Amino acid sequence: MTTLADAWSWLTDAAHWAGDDGIGNRLLQHLVLTVVCLLVSCLIALPVALVLGHLGRGGALAVNISNVGRAVPTFAVLVLLLLTPVGRWGEGPTVVALVLFAVPPLLTNAYVGMREVDRSVVRAARGMGMTGRQLLLRVELPLALPMILTGVRLAAVQLVATATIAALAGGGGLGRIITAGFNLASTPMVVAGAILVAAFALVVEGVFEIAERLAPVWARGSR
Repeated sequence: MTTLADAWSWLTDAAHWAGDDGIGNRLLQHLVLTVVCLLVSCLIALPVALVLGHLGRGGALAVNISNVGRAVPTFAVLVLLLLTPVGRWGEGPTVVALVLFAVPPLLTNAYVGMREVDRSVVRAARGMGMTGRQLLLRVELPLALPMILTGVRLAAVQLVATATIAALAGGGGLGRIITAGFNLASTPMVVAGAILVAAFALVVEGVFEIAERLAPVWARGSR
């Protein structure tokens, strides 16, 4: 209890919220890193999953290959990237490692969502003369949207938790508070950093939950 009390005292100290190393700036850095990585991951994974799900070919192989990446620790990928020319790009290694980490849930959920669309609906749309593009955008995508959004939510929460590794590569974010705590042998500071990351992840989860509840019925699926 003493450690938690000390961590709470550290968090509520106004001096720890100001400046470049303050909680406010670290939180903003963490948010920006998460959003950038999520957007890049979506731009990579979703088009591939939607096209493969629409065609019904090659998707299972793509999903299995992407899932192999989950077996490789993100920290190990970051270390390897630091040894390559990518390591000279500042936040580049961290972004690449986090994007590789976020692609599997996005790709898997989007592909599964596309393949779980009622085939009778698809056949009926084809019978009405819809082109492949119209079928994808007007029928399959709207019906698969709940699963796609679930993948986005999972990827976002996982990115918030994993983005702490940015500190190990000299980047910003809430991970800097944790690493600084280790360097200073300050257990309350380490616990405070962990609490901030956990709270941030819960806030992101809550935002997505609220967004799904406020979304139109067709976008919520069976939830």
